[in-house]
Amino acid sequence: MAIHKDDRVMLSLDDIPRKWYNIGGDVQLPPPVDPKTNEPAKPETLEAIFPKRIIAQEISTDRYIDIPEEVRDAYVMLQRPSPLQRARRLEQFLKTPAKIYFKREDLSPAGSHKPNTAIPQVYYNMKEGVEHLTTETGAGQWGTALSLSCAHFGLDCQVWMVRVSFDQKPFRRLIMESYGGKVYASPSPHTNFGRKLLEQDPNNPGSLGIAISEAIESCVTHKNTKYALGSVTNHVILHQTVIGQEVIKQLEMIDVQPDYMIACVGGGSNFGGFAFPMMEQKLKGKIDTEFIAVEPKSVPSLTEGEYRYDFGDTAGMTPLFKMYTLGHDFMPSPIHAGGLRYHGMAPTVSAVTNMGLVTPVSYVQTETFEAALTFAKTEGIIPAPESSHAIKAAIDKALEAKKTGEEKVIVFNLSGHGLLDMAGYGKYIHGELK
Repeated sequence: MAIHKDDRVMLSLDDIPRKWYNIGGDVQLPPPVDPKTNEPAKPETLEAIFPKRIIAQEISTDRYIDIPEEVRDAYVMLQRPSPLQRARRLEQFLKTPAKIYFKREDLSPAGSHKPNTAIPQVYYNMKEGVEHLTTETGAGQWGTALSLSCAHFGLDCQVWMVRVSFDQKPFRRLIMESYGGKVYASPSPHTNFGRKLLEQDPNNPGSLGIAISEAIESCVTHKNTKYALGSVTNHVILHQTVIGQEVIKQLEMIDVQPDYMIACVGGGSNFGGFAFPMMEQKLKGKIDTEFIAVEPKSVPSLTEGEYRYDFGDTAGMTPLFKMYTLGHDFMPSPIHAGGLRYHGMAPTVSAVTNMGLVTPVSYVQTETFEAALTFAKTEGIIPAPESSHAIKAAIDKALEAKKTGEEKVIVFNLSGHGLLDMAGYGKYIHGELK
């Protein structure tokens, strides 16, 4: 097979973005609401959990926000800029005229896109003198990223990991501990909310909403401690837009315009970071790309949820956010795509979906594991179960192009590798996965 210039599109270190793109500068977003007053939440109410610079980014309507040089320097450690790669062997296997490209966010030391926001969040906390950070994690990708980032900047890290993932993914927990993170199964006996849930059900499998509640409770009850969130909020997706900005430059280098941009969605950071910079061009009428957000059928917030105000956590400790939600007390099934087990969707992703700019689709987990193995056999990469949702949608679009004979361009985000998710792969391979 001949080597082509679009097989792997590389950028130089100078191409690491110097600004984050804020879709709040182009789309009016409903404000978070204080549940006690039903009025827009005052920014200062967030100071108990976030540093001031993060709060300023959360409410900003500036289209672009400068990336500190210390953060850009740390992005080099994260293997930024990451390659854009063509899935030529997958195309040949599918016998499709479509061109399929994928962004390699699986190459960071933490194994996913999550450090793109963990690094700046820890940096801003460090600059304000914070010594301890608390957080939640589902499959463990975010907890890993924050533990790595805290080690980089010298902060203490405490992670509440959804119990079902804590049990399914012991090596992910060990990686967090190797970076210095302290990891607790959630619900845990270390918080009032966790103890309450365990009294009701000692076998509670946990959820991201519960883990968020425990992390926030720990934050507000300990000195010099703040909370870091891995998805959903505006500032998190803002930081992730380094992905999409790089993709735009890489596609320009090979003179390609995407017909479809595809990413999985749990809380929305991977999708927003990948899609929003290109979506800015669609908002300006420059392109006609379709943006596809892929979620599990067992946690169908975009495809079946209501667009309304709801709490971001299970205990009701957060402000109310306008988002697609299944209800903050929704208990997801223990699927292996732990990062997609969240009851709601980011307000930014929800807003653009409500505007008709996003096409949401959903799959059962056996379909996504089948797609993952096809990708592994053709491209040699074992993807995270979360990322496999995007691969499944990309394959479906490629097969549609095969039927019509159209040379569509499909670009998806490979948000993480699955090398620590082999228990799930094993169950699928041996016919034991539901």
